[in-house]
Amino acid sequence: MPGNNDSEGRGARHQTARPFDLHGRIALVTGGGRGLGAEIVKGLAASGAHVLINGRQRQPLEQLAAEVQALGGSAEPLAFDITDEAASAAAFAQMSRLDILVNNAGMRDRRALHAFTLDDVRRLFGANLVAPFDLSRRAAKLMARQGWGRIINVTSIAGPIARQGDALYTTAKGGLEAMTRALAAELGVCVVTVNAIAPGYFATPANATMTNDAAVTDWLAKRTSLARWGDPAEIAGAAVFLASPAASYVTGQVLAVDGGYLAHF
Repeated sequence: MPGNNDSEGRGARHQTARPFDLHGRIALVTGGGRGLGAEIVKGLAASGAHVLINGRQRQPLEQLAAEVQALGGSAEPLAFDITDEAASAAAFAQMSRLDILVNNAGMRDRRALHAFTLDDVRRLFGANLVAPFDLSRRAAKLMARQGWGRIINVTSIAGPIARQGDALYTTAKGGLEAMTRALAAELGVCVVTVNAIAPGYFATPANATMTNDAAVTDWLAKRTSLARWGDPAEIAGAAVFLASPAASYVTGQVLAVDGGYLAHF
């Protein structure tokens, strides 16, 4: 899948006048209807991209698209289940172009190692690893055709480190980090960069039980360099950077957005 040499391809390193400008780009964000995914949608749209917001339920996607449009951005819903191969194929069949793919959707199941059945393993790996691999291959075909693309995988600080009672998620996110490096090596010739964002502890609605627990918040204040929970909006800058011309020579990397959790001893 050869790339080309136009101003949007190998010459992208010369685009420095507006290094974070995404006008004219089309992005797909999976799991974009809520939480960190919704903030990534807003960030990409605010930088000029037209964002396809993915999720299984259409109504929250429509609500977010309306919110983005009210702020002057461009977005539309694209509802399908990323673990359904036929649904993914149908969704990509509608696209003639895709510049940015953010593999954000995933699932978590915190249980002891022997509490899982093999069906549990297959389901979690399917959502967190197999589906991103499938979508990345589909996106890469479109990106290679135009000689430019960005694939961004949302992993976790649970990729490089582990904790008791979270074996499947940690294994899947570690695999997603490895996939990031593997695809970066394979797709560079197509002028497609592949990177990852590893979020730390963010105060999302899904983490409400922990954010409302004073003991957890106190522990986090001691464990992270910035001594606080992350605001969900703080994830957007990393996604915009990796999607933008500013990151034209960055590939195969994992950017931790964790308030210093991984760096803090």
